[in-house]
Amino acid sequence: MDANSFKRAFQGFDVNNVDINQAGNWPIGVKVVVYLLVFAVVVGAGVHFFIKDKHVAVEREISKEREHKQEYQTKAFQVASLDALRKQMADVEGRFAELLKQLPTDKEVPGLLEDITEIGQAAGLEFTLIQLEPERKEQFYVELPIRIMVQGNYHQMGEFVSGVAAIKRIVTLHDFSLSPEAGGRLSMEISAKTYRYDDTK
Repeated sequence: MDANSFKRAFQGFDVNNVDINQAGNWPIGVKVVVYLLVFAVVVGAGVHFFIKDKHVAVEREISKEREHKQEYQTKAFQVASLDALRKQMADVEGRFAELLKQLPTDKEVPGLLEDITEIGQAAGLEFTLIQLEPERKEQFYVELPIRIMVQGNYHQMGEFVSGVAAIKRIVTLHDFSLSPEAGGRLSMEISAKTYRYDDTK
């Protein structure tokens, strides 16, 4: 396009006196420039929002990738540790079974009372009372208290306590009290507790 054609394309257009309502009467050159500007703005806005949406989508996928990597690492560690966990589980089950064997059944409780009585008599103690108290239910087990009252000297009582602690069944001693008796003897009241697994849950 030569200089004359360029001038004719913009002839009669006053930049300082632009009236949008007269846009249809603008010279062809002005119309072309305006169309190009509008087109550029529309395209620019479209590209901006398109890229922005894509950028957000890419960031979202990158975030998901991190989460998937962490999840993969966690599961890979769990799979790698599975054999060790199974072995630990088997060990725990074995120990649990051993502990259950140390808990007396209902049928074995009378035998346990006989064992405690024999231990006390072998130590030289005289029993004034040995009886089962009402059982107490806890979350996973049943507690079976045994009330014991004996008389003897200090060493006999120490031997008795050691003997009860050595029983293969689980027996714990609680809440003992000592009081002097005539002839240098002592009277001891003590609570022995054994436990039964609560299989009703």
